[in-house]
Amino acid sequence: MKFPMSSLAALCLTSLALHSPAHAADVELGLTLVTELAQVNGVALACQDMTSAAKAKKLMLAHAPKTPRFGAAYEEATNASYLNQLRTAPACPDTATVNGKLDALGKRLQDALPPAPPAAQ
Repeated sequence: MKFPMSSLAALCLTSLALHSPAHAADVELGLTLVTELAQVNGVALACQDMTSAAKAKKLMLAHAPKTPRFGAAYEEATNASYLNQLRTAPACPDTATVNGKLDALGKRLQDALPPAPPAAQ
């Protein structure tokens, strides 16, 4: 397949940008936020707060890149948080507190990982 030189140059620049230190920092921030989201999700699941758990899942699906790395980070942190909540048996937070955390995380996720536009149909 032949590409015009301008397309090839744009492709090379895009590839370089994806491997830049700034991009790596964005990925790490995104992973940190997804992990925080998963921790809230794990507590919500352990406390049987399904409304908050559904909200956490919706935020994850809207903002996190659909990659194995992000999926695994979310899954592992959810499981660890869930088990920690069950093992240490602290009182479950009220729904308003959980929703406040989710709202704050939603804003941070919006800044760090804005939702992708819907696919063209």
